[in-house]
Amino acid sequence: MTREEAKKRIERLRELIEYHNYRYYVLDSPEISDEEYDKLYRELVTLEKQFPEFITPHSPSQRVGAPPAKEFATVTHEVPMLSLDNAFTEDEIRAFDQRVRSALNQQHVEYFCEHKLDGLAVSLLYENGLFVRGSTRGNGYVGEDVTANLKTIKTIPLRLKGENIPPVVEIRGEAFMMLRDFEALNEQRQALGQPLFANPRNAAAGSIRQLDSSITAQRKLYFMPYGFGLVQGINFETQERFLKQCQEWGFRMNEHNIKASSIEEALEFIRYWTEHRVELSFPADGVVIKVNNLRYWDILGTTAHAPRYAIAYKFPAEEKETRLKDVVFQVGRTGIITPVAMLEPVVLDGATVSRATLHNFDIVRQLDVRKGDVVKLKRAGMVIPEIIGVAAEKRTGKEEQIEPPITCPVCGGPTEWDGAYLKCVNIACPAQLKGHLLHWASRDAMDIDGLGESIIDNLVDMRLVKNIADLYKLSVQDLLSLPRLAQRSATKLYENIQRSKDRPFFRVLYGLGIPRVGLKTAQTLAEHFGSIDALLNTTMDELTSIEGIGTDTAETILKALQSPQVHELIDQLKTLGLKMEQESVEGPLKGLTFVFTGTLRSMSRGDAAKLVQSLGGKVASSVSKNVDYVVVGEDPGSKLDKAQKLGLTIIDEETFLKKVKREHNG
Repeated sequence: MTREEAKKRIERLRELIEYHNYRYYVLDSPEISDEEYDKLYRELVTLEKQFPEFITPHSPSQRVGAPPAKEFATVTHEVPMLSLDNAFTEDEIRAFDQRVRSALNQQHVEYFCEHKLDGLAVSLLYENGLFVRGSTRGNGYVGEDVTANLKTIKTIPLRLKGENIPPVVEIRGEAFMMLRDFEALNEQRQALGQPLFANPRNAAAGSIRQLDSSITAQRKLYFMPYGFGLVQGINFETQERFLKQCQEWGFRMNEHNIKASSIEEALEFIRYWTEHRVELSFPADGVVIKVNNLRYWDILGTTAHAPRYAIAYKFPAEEKETRLKDVVFQVGRTGIITPVAMLEPVVLDGATVSRATLHNFDIVRQLDVRKGDVVKLKRAGMVIPEIIGVAAEKRTGKEEQIEPPITCPVCGGPTEWDGAYLKCVNIACPAQLKGHLLHWASRDAMDIDGLGESIIDNLVDMRLVKNIADLYKLSVQDLLSLPRLAQRSATKLYENIQRSKDRPFFRVLYGLGIPRVGLKTAQTLAEHFGSIDALLNTTMDELTSIEGIGTDTAETILKALQSPQVHELIDQLKTLGLKMEQESVEGPLKGLTFVFTGTLRSMSRGDAAKLVQSLGGKVASSVSKNVDYVVVGEDPGSKLDKAQKLGLTIIDEETFLKKVKREHNG
């Protein structure tokens, strides 16, 4: 490879890696597997070693991850939260040991071995034993303040137990989801017609980075410590002693961790868990090996992105072959028809797999997969079964092409293509209706306790409910006609349905199931427009002016809002008494709308928003001509530029506090 070719390839690799970093760290929505990412990253590192003149400070090899998302306040790590260098072979582990012993001038070094948990790296700051702040790793130097969400994790002590408590200690570790809880969450999301999480890591990351901490609390997250950052008033002689101290303080620990007297003992640990990882109840994608003696850490030091005293060995992904017996078609609440492969059962990573999603018909065509094929199967992230290829050389000639259904497999109605997706366009399709009702009743939407999948199936199958509005027309007698529903249960369910009329407007909006309108977008739309009527009369220009709503999302929302069925449903829900406007609190700030940008010194932006709302004001997430005051903190973003262009009133934090205090005191 010539210098010019190397330069071009390095630039392309950096673009790809930064893109996938953004998908992974900021959006929690990766497009490629860990193995594919590692391959790109290793190629970049190799080329930069061969051509060091092309290394730049902003290369992905010189930093940890991606910048924090903008929804949370930022936290600067006083001690950087670095990532680890990866190893994929035993030879690479031995080379690590050689580097360590050479740097320390020691014949033998003691190591500590831990599982590499597959979740989200977080930092917990304790002052005098009290948990005062929690943050994500972010880019290693600046993370996101997720204190409220981390407080919901029961394995994180809010107060350290026992004695020997220092004035300041920053505990670092992994927030993760147990495999059983992850599977249960995905089963629940599938029943609601919601997209599945690709793996436990994405589920944990998405849960920690929820704007509503009550959602995080529902997700059954765990935390295990693995390291520390800022420490005052206490010393840990070894990694083993640090983890023992964490256990004494009340943290949950991994009972499988071991101390290894040599690198060969560490390799035995790696070999054992590579073979037996299916026995773990938590997600782990490798083993971390650390020099046990903390005095050596200072001698070994760190690079710009990783410590020299630790390394992560990544487990290889297990693959198996099995035969694809048949394909069935599932219909979700948005009408998307998904091909699902029915397989000859095969044990993969300790679990029996008999079905796997084929995602969409573009994937079917790309793989050229057919009924009767021997397919190559992998459990992505050790959980989601995925077909990654076909053993074409094993074909007998009797295989059958997988043809998209001409009509909906549930209702027999017409279908149409929407890009790679085939959709049932019959709004009255029972499968779609059941999905809509499950979504409407879900905790994030109308939170109707007792209205689960089996009851919804019966309501639809018995034709008692033909749309969401029909739920509110049901009587106790109607509910008593359902199988196995007694008087007490029917009465309680009726009351729960009626009580859901009191849910706020943004939850009604989310419950309507408009494509691309998740809970956060529903909150944003409710804050911006204030009522369903204003939203129904919006334009493309107004929608795209709202921060976080792009052209594609705006087009999808407008298309849905123009549907006669949606208009009819909204009219019915209005008549039935559901809330179609943002509730306004009486107070001195009533009629005023605020936007916050930048970091506030006296309080978080979330607390400032609550303060405004408690005094009757509104808080918008984006700048528009309807905003009365733009409150500017430190390091403001693009909202300030837009506010200046629109000629809005811009005030600093001190002026805001004076105004609030003046208005509050009357």
